[in-house]
Order: sequence, then C-alpha cells, then structure tokens
Amino acid sequence: MRVRILAAALMTATLSACATTGAATPIEAAWSGKEAGKFFAAYGPPSSDRSEAGLTVYNWTGGYKTVKGRSYRCSAVISVDKSYTIRSIRVLGDRPGVNGPSYCEELLVGSN
Repeated sequence: MRVRILAAALMTATLSACATTGAATPIEAAWSGKEAGKFFAAYGPPSSDRSEAGLTVYNWTGGYKTVKGRSYRCSAVISVDKSYTIRSIRVLGDRPGVNGPSYCEELLVGSN
C-alpha cells in the first residue's frame, strides 16, 4: 500500500514538473492587455479580420523598411476582445533583424 501511495505521489510530482506555464514571447508580453487601437495607430491598420470564438482576429503586416538593400517586414495575427484589448499576438512572418535575431521583436517591443 505504501509503495502505491509513494508511486502515485512521485508520478504527480513528475507530471507537475512537466507542465508549462505558457511563458509569453517578448512581443506577447509587450502587447497582451494593451489597447489594439494603440498598436494599429503606431504600426498601421490590419489587412483583414474575422470573428472567432467571441474575438476579432486581425491579420496585420507592417514595419516595412529597407536597410543596405535588405527588406524587412513583420506579419502577425492579433486577437482582440470586445473591449478592443489585445488578448494574443502571434508572429507569422519574421526574419533576423538589423540588430538581433528577430526584426518583429525589434519593431514591436523596442518602441512599446
């Protein structure tokens, strides 16, 4: 009986250690909970939208820039609730930035 209890406790501890916290990316951390109007005013309007599970989901592409003949831009899907608050932002298109591994992070986190 003790062996079963110990085994169950060990299994529970092991499984809880494997659970993820859903850590946000720097872009999600910077924009989740913020007003979508501020995002679109700063970076340009979305290209399209759709309703999904009580949210409005926007497709956005912006941040167009050319540095030394190399073109940069960022694409994202932004989910917004009825109060126009960003609930999630997921980058779809990115490339190495001018000063780091992610142009989208440079654009959307650096100036937020």
